[in-house]
Amino acid sequence: MQTIFEHMQQMEHEQIVFCHDPHSGLNAIIAIHNTTLGPALGGTRVWNYNSHEDAIIDALRLSRGMTYKNAISGLNIGGGKAVIIADPSMKSEALWRRYGKFVNSLNGKYITAEDVNTNTSDMEYISLETKFVTGVPEYAGGSGDPSPFTAYGVFMGMKASAKKAYGNDSLVGKKVMVQGAGHVGQYLIGHLVNEGAKVMVSDIDNAKIRQVVDKYRNVEVVDNKGIFELDMDIYAPCALGATLNDDSISKLKCAIVAGAANNQLADENVHGPMLVERNILYAPDFLINAGGVINVSAELEGYNEGKVKSAVEKIYDRTLDIFALSAKENIHTQAAAMKIAQKRISDIAQVKSRM
Repeated sequence: MQTIFEHMQQMEHEQIVFCHDPHSGLNAIIAIHNTTLGPALGGTRVWNYNSHEDAIIDALRLSRGMTYKNAISGLNIGGGKAVIIADPSMKSEALWRRYGKFVNSLNGKYITAEDVNTNTSDMEYISLETKFVTGVPEYAGGSGDPSPFTAYGVFMGMKASAKKAYGNDSLVGKKVMVQGAGHVGQYLIGHLVNEGAKVMVSDIDNAKIRQVVDKYRNVEVVDNKGIFELDMDIYAPCALGATLNDDSISKLKCAIVAGAANNQLADENVHGPMLVERNILYAPDFLINAGGVINVSAELEGYNEGKVKSAVEKIYDRTLDIFALSAKENIHTQAAAMKIAQKRISDIAQVKSRM
């Protein structure tokens, strides 16, 4: 079993911060991956992890993904992420304010935002203790919920994928399996329904499924078990990561994978090439799900919604560029996207070293 430092060295992290407060019940991990482009920005996730090691690995993988996401999106921010080990129902003002103090103690090296099981109200509590937070409610001077922009970016990436796979970007009549009906998943379903796609949805939370069914009558609900054997054109993972693995990829019958979940490939060096072997076009997650961070990062410069939407729409062309590089260099699409992100980081590091 690898030690924490071995994990950090393998993924090239700068720093991990462990946060504990017995009064509020806070147990948090802040992972800072790379700050070459600027302070690390990434959301805080609340999840009832099976073990502390699982939480650490998740924080490390997620923060690394944020570095590449922010870099490839042209943002002047680095990559970080935080996880809080807790049942989401146990969130409280005290927990968030204590967490805000920990974030503040990093003096701006890490800026937090929303993620799984967090919302704008949580960010507002954090903002009472630190200015290093984005995604606070609009009435508090923030940009509000970033989920619509995340979903819109995924939709743009999905249409670009259709352009590559089918010759045109229309999703009319395409069978799309959306796994995960959280905030982002629901907004994505809205875009797909309006486009005329045939949408299937699954989620472990029945309440979220009811919300989707109440709003979109023509959406087909499917069981989580067996979704990979379904007849579909596009698989859109919008829940937790690592759903693309040896077992699932061998079963998939789709032409495209394009979704909002982070770290969809269980092992990018194994499952990126495996998708190529199965002739499945993969839109790298950190490329197409960047709409949310594009939105919240705009708060740091003076928020302008029109400018944000225009920036998110660039995901379409960026996705096509990644596909072109993948074909030109005969590498899988995840590797192509990482190559572009790493080059930007390396180039800026060289510039800074000469100042």
